Amino acid sequence: MATKWLSEKITVLGAKLNSGCKRFASKIYHPKPTLKDLGWKKFQEAGGEQIRFDYDLDQNSIVFDLGGYDGQFASDFFSQYQCEVYIFEVLESFFLEIKKRFIKNKKIKVFNFGLSSEETDLEISMDSVASSVYKKTSNMSKIHLKKASEFLETHNIGSIDLMKINIEGGEYDLLMHLIESGKIKSIKNLQIQFHDFVPNAIKKMYTIREELSKTHRPTYLCDFIWENWLLIK
Repeated sequence: MATKWLSEKITVLGAKLNSGCKRFASKIYHPKPTLKDLGWKKFQEAGGEQIRFDYDLDQNSIVFDLGGYDGQFASDFFSQYQCEVYIFEVLESFFLEIKKRFIKNKKIKVFNFGLSSEETDLEISMDSVASSVYKKTSNMSKIHLKKASEFLETHNIGSIDLMKINIEGGEYDLLMHLIESGKIKSIKNLQIQFHDFVPNAIKKMYTIREELSKTHRPTYLCDFIWENWLLIK
């Protein structure tokens, strides 16, 4: 009987000691927040998703939606501004759904390819909203990319009021191409989501920001969440 009582006491004491250690550890150990963690906090403090739709646009404006996914971004923008929208979606299943969604809207154009620095075919991981050529999985699909500068020239697009870029790592290559080709000067607003899983992502992001600062100024910067660059007049 005494042995059982002692065993129970030891068990209770051990549980209390373990709980106390955890509370103590939580007070002295605080993991250093990542740039993305800080970016998310800054994004929320700035107004969250609302700031992504606050632009001086109208029915004559042209918006490029790179990374169309389900078409909701384009739908929200059109509802607010009745602007012309070009949607680029590399995954065929998403493309078909977007095309069906806007089939009666002549101001929304949908393309089953992405924009990049050159015309090429690549393999992309199938992971819903996070599909990327930088991720390798057992479920891969082929996609097509077209050279951005050539697309703009072929379609006689001299000015873009807003280019939203959420292309899961492809933004680094595309933005450098737009900068080097000079086409960056024809884009009034650049709404970019940089991705941190790309090799040397931080260095690449800072390099692109330095180049963008020659033609644009940031209206908000939330690392690896969203940022917007406005063309300097």
